[in-house]
Amino acid sequence: MTIYEFINKLNSGGFDEQFARLYGRNNILAQHIRYMSAAENFSKIYPECDDIQVFSASGRTEIGGNHTDHQHGCVLAAAVSLDMIAFVAFNTDGVIRFSSAECPECTVHLDDLSVKEDEKETTEALIRGIAAGFAGLDTSIGGFSVFADSSVPVGSGLSSSAAFEVLIGTIIDTHYNGGQAGAVEIAQIGQYAENVYFGKASGLMDQLVSSVGGFSFIDFEDTDSPAVEKIDFDFAKLGYSICITNTGSSHADLSDDYSAISREMKHVANELGCEYLREVSEEEFYEKLPDLRKVCNDRELLRAFHFFADSERAALEAQALRKGDTEEFFELVNASGASSAELLQNLYSPKDPTSQSLTLAVAVSKRILGGSGAVRVHGGGFAGTIQAFVPTYTVRDYISEMERIFGIGSCTVLNIRQDGGTMII
Repeated sequence: MTIYEFINKLNSGGFDEQFARLYGRNNILAQHIRYMSAAENFSKIYPECDDIQVFSASGRTEIGGNHTDHQHGCVLAAAVSLDMIAFVAFNTDGVIRFSSAECPECTVHLDDLSVKEDEKETTEALIRGIAAGFAGLDTSIGGFSVFADSSVPVGSGLSSSAAFEVLIGTIIDTHYNGGQAGAVEIAQIGQYAENVYFGKASGLMDQLVSSVGGFSFIDFEDTDSPAVEKIDFDFAKLGYSICITNTGSSHADLSDDYSAISREMKHVANELGCEYLREVSEEEFYEKLPDLRKVCNDRELLRAFHFFADSERAALEAQALRKGDTEEFFELVNASGASSAELLQNLYSPKDPTSQSLTLAVAVSKRILGGSGAVRVHGGGFAGTIQAFVPTYTVRDYISEMERIFGIGSCTVLNIRQDGGTMII
């Protein structure tokens, strides 16, 4: 499809049903404007490229299981309507060119897919790592030019990085691999790129939820084939909204803090003769606590305590939703939030203990909610966002008060999206 054919179809409402599924019927007009702008920007940057395809990959909201995935634990999470879209034209010169409103064009030559130390923590590193992941599957890969637009705020805890990784993976898999890799393998390739090429030690949850879509309970005991169960649950029908508040603090320069969590948990597991904490029972861990204190520091042990409890809580949260028991669910969510603050200790960076926007946002939320709903840190933590389950009748008041303190536009009501990485046309 040419750019002009796309614009004509967009203007005639030809994508409205897809937009309604991805973003909700109340957001169709906003997506018309957004996609039109992205099409025009693509045409300006790559005027020689006429034949296009359009792709989308979602952000995600973690519901339960904070930092449990990288230890092969359990999580509860959902894909959301905030996403990254890409206008793409394919080429035969073996070069991937990527640009966006926030990112000047970067290029990756596919004849060199080796890890580059000077490329760590860059867009190029992720693209190169994803291409290398597909090449390792003996999949044919090739070049393309991309203009991307993202509604997933960077540093928000909604995982803009996973949306990006799944977006690039979906483009390669769809065009060059006939879609054979599928959602789980695309997620695994994204994690590989983030761990090895980008240099951030992350689990698989973010990429998997973005790639699979929907509202899912995931057991990572076997990371080669994680067990994914879709849960049909609608908070809105029971009178609650999921609100995310961006506190204005950024995830930039926090890679060491994130990596320390998985490294410290693994250290405890290693001292117990295992690679991951999932391989150890909580009873064995507790029994050996005196000996562990001789070789592990106290923060490492507290983070292990959090893993055992929060992995189990994610399973109990899923069970509560299957039963439709929101009271039990909210008790578990609040307990998860307390554990993240006290044991996992990821509400602020130890490098800057006076900057505690997440802790402040949680305290403010509890005051507003007055015992109803639930609130917790959202995503990786240390900065970014909190998550609250707010009674619908008070959601406007909640948003107004949070934005009074953290700024206009800081509080967003999330819609759950059923589709993961997908091709629009």
